[in-house]
Parts: sequence; C-alpha cells; structure tokens
Amino acid sequence: MAYDLPDSMTVECDGWLRIVRLNRPDQLNAVNAELHWALANVWRELRADRESRVVVLTGEGRAFCAGGDLDWLVQVHENEDEREFIQDELAEICFEMVRFPLPVIAAVNGPAVGLGCSVAVMCDLVLMADNAFLSDPHVSIGLTAADGGAAIWPLLTSVLRAKEYLYTGDRIPADVAVDMGLATRVVPADSLMKEALHLAGRLLEQPRYALQDTKKTINTYLAQALTGAVQTGAAAERVGLLSARHQEIIEGFRQRSR
Repeated sequence: MAYDLPDSMTVECDGWLRIVRLNRPDQLNAVNAELHWALANVWRELRADRESRVVVLTGEGRAFCAGGDLDWLVQVHENEDEREFIQDELAEICFEMVRFPLPVIAAVNGPAVGLGCSVAVMCDLVLMADNAFLSDPHVSIGLTAADGGAAIWPLLTSVLRAKEYLYTGDRIPADVAVDMGLATRVVPADSLMKEALHLAGRLLEQPRYALQDTKKTINTYLAQALTGAVQTGAAAERVGLLSARHQEIIEGFRQRSR
C-alpha cells in the first residue's frame, strides 16, 4: 500500500509489520506543521492497510522527538487560524492513537519531549534505549500540558509523580520511566530496534483478533479519561499560546539555538 504522508514521516512495510519513523533527523524530529498533520493522519492510513498487523514507531537519527519546532511555535502564536487548527489536530492525535486497533510498539531511541513524549507513552508497549529520556516541559514554556501528559500520565503512574514531572518539566531517565510505569523496559541503545522487532514478531504470532480486542478493551479506560481531559487542556493551551510569557520563552530558546 502507498502511504500519503509528507517526507517528515516514513512507513516501511515488512510483511505484516509496519515501521513508522519520524523523519526530521537534523531537527531531532521536532514537530512542525507537516509532522503534526502526519501524526494525526498516519493511524487512519495504517488502519486502511489490510496487510498491517503490528506497528513499530521510532525516530530517525539521534532522537525520538524533541517536541515542538521552535519556528513553528512562533507561527502558531502569531496565526489565530493556525492555533485553532492545531488544537483540533492535537485532540485528533490523542483520540486516533487510543482508538487505533493494532498494537503499537514505541522504540524510543533518544529524547522524547513534549508531544513526542505523549506519543511515546500512548503506544501499547514502550521500549527505551538506555540513553533515552522522557520529558514534558509544557509548563516550563508557559503552556498547559494538554497533548496527553496531564490526561494520560495519571493512568500510568501515581498522580503525585505525574504532578512532579509535569510541573517541573524535569527529564525522566529510562530506568526511572520504567519504575514509574511510563515505559515497559530499558534496552541497550545498540540493540533497541532488534528488541523492538523481536517483540513485534512475538505479537504477530498471537491470534490477531484476540490481541486487537484485548487492546480495545484496555483502551476504554484511556478513552474515558481523554474525553474530558484533552478538551479541558486544549482550551487552556489556546490561552497559553497567546501569552507574552510563552512567546518570550520560545524566542529565548530560538536565540540560543542559533
């Protein structure tokens, strides 16, 4: 099947397996408008691919996903239509991932930050390289943690631990992420994809509909939690995107990165 996606995301077909890669390696797979759109739409395309049964999601290069692209965040701040569209698309990413019927293995090959962190932990199984980390710095840049963190983390770890890391934006090393319940296990970086593909092979051996219906049953809990939380968070994030403080922080990051 031919996938209709921008160059910032690739899909490799290997029998029943689909390997999806975030593909902006020079930008550490930071999310721009194109990649944001792809993260919302790839799940429908994978569902339409009748030859797909298991998905591995990873990042090209040194990072899984470095969060939002700074130049794009400035554009979002300045453009009202873009803000409205992005917030709708953000909710779409969360709900599409929770409704997606096939098992998804995240191979977190490096930093998974902001939206990248949310996408990783919304996968069904999360393998992390031993040098990778999770981080959701939304609050630290003047935004509500609306793209999954505040909604999903309390279902995976304790509310108190979720609050600590969401409030501070601190990095969560791979072993701590596993201890907290935000990841499945830590894998040596040089064997991450080998382990992810081995696990995918095991899932391919399972009875297809039993596996998919089990995921569907478990994810009813996630769907119920997301219904109110994502809408509340998205409304609050719209306000944050307009704030002078958010713009000041982003512009500071941009200047330091040049």
